[in-house]
Amino acid sequence: MSEHHLTETRYASFDLVDEINQGLADAGFEFCTPIQQQTLPIALEGRDVAGEAQTGTGKTAAFLIAVFNQLLKHPPSEKRRKNQPRALILAPTRELAIQIHKDALLLGSHTGLVFGLAYGGTGYETQREELAAGVDLLIGTPGRIIDYFKQHVFDLKACQVVVLDEADRMFDLGFIKDIRYLLRRCPVPEKRLSMLFSATLSHRVLELAYEHMNNAETVRIRSDRPTADKVKQTVYYPANDEKVPLLLGLLESLQPTRSIIFVNTKRVAEKLFDWLEGNGHKTALLSGDVPQKKRQSLLRRFQDGEYKIMVATDVAARGLHIPEVSHIFNYDLPQSGEDYVHRVGRTARAGASGAAVSFACEDYAHYLVDIEDYIGHRIDNVPVDQDSLLTPKAPLKRKPKKPRGSGQHRNRHKHGKDKTSAGGKHGDKRHHKHRKSHQPKKVKQGASDSA
Repeated sequence: MSEHHLTETRYASFDLVDEINQGLADAGFEFCTPIQQQTLPIALEGRDVAGEAQTGTGKTAAFLIAVFNQLLKHPPSEKRRKNQPRALILAPTRELAIQIHKDALLLGSHTGLVFGLAYGGTGYETQREELAAGVDLLIGTPGRIIDYFKQHVFDLKACQVVVLDEADRMFDLGFIKDIRYLLRRCPVPEKRLSMLFSATLSHRVLELAYEHMNNAETVRIRSDRPTADKVKQTVYYPANDEKVPLLLGLLESLQPTRSIIFVNTKRVAEKLFDWLEGNGHKTALLSGDVPQKKRQSLLRRFQDGEYKIMVATDVAARGLHIPEVSHIFNYDLPQSGEDYVHRVGRTARAGASGAAVSFACEDYAHYLVDIEDYIGHRIDNVPVDQDSLLTPKAPLKRKPKKPRGSGQHRNRHKHGKDKTSAGGKHGDKRHHKHRKSHQPKKVKQGASDSA
């Protein structure tokens, strides 16, 4: 963390158990951030708290420290079964859940607590077995957790602490019914510690706090600007056909150490990836349909420096803590001020400085007014001139995908050689005889596993 981002309050000034202090020392943490300074005294006394702060200001450490302290100072009941988690931490995205789990392993390495992780897209049986074996902290996304809950892999009757992270995003992604479902399966608010953190404590988020928390005390850490103070924000107004040359020129002149380029659609992401690869920029591509294992591998390689550039849709705008992202490029302007803030929040984290460069092109320039209204200030305008543009080389050529129905199966139909078809050996009689068996069965759909 940058020293300018910290307060003069030391973690040592709080009544923390020794095992937590050892974890903080391992992480190199000595002084609190503002959100930690104001929320920890409340939560450490066992009182509920709802905190608002910009992304990248230490909210995760704030609630993890409070969770650890609560569990270590208040042992579980002797009646607790091994498949009853003592704490539940809910996150809106799998990336954020993974990051929280990673931070928990670091800060809680001396606590002896067992951490479980549950999120959709991969590792279904492995996660299931881990939870069935017993965990103290269950960290995950709502869809996968509800799936396991309904299978009676675990229950929440012994839950001593509940944390909702990025609560505003829970609403945006349509998880609020799932959240309420899980909270109602926990002990009543008076018999547990509850914490809620959000980039904005909007009316709907506060309503959730009033309904499922015990007189939560609100803490707001606000800046004059919703975006991080140390982000230099600029906007260019390129024509559509100038966007690629402008981006290549800026990458050449700015020499970012690590950058994320945001686009609005998967189609544009793939095209831009081809342009960057064709012009000598080794690039990671992250969009919503990238399989979970590949996504985690790409993020790890990006963090390790194998890739200096990542092209991403908004799937990467929330919940990722990637150190040393020097530049954010809005190749496509986002369609809301809130999305702009969260994209920009991927740089200048924990008090570092960064830059956010936006392209207000012919297709998306009209969103700029709403963005500037939301953030409360004008973004500096930089003119597009010939010195800013770099003539691109040809993009990477992709291998054409085979059309659906290609290959042997299609050929059998083409030449009338499919024995179950009307022209085959058994003719229409066999086809009609078994028609009923080919009708799709109605399948009862369970809880969503996509979270």
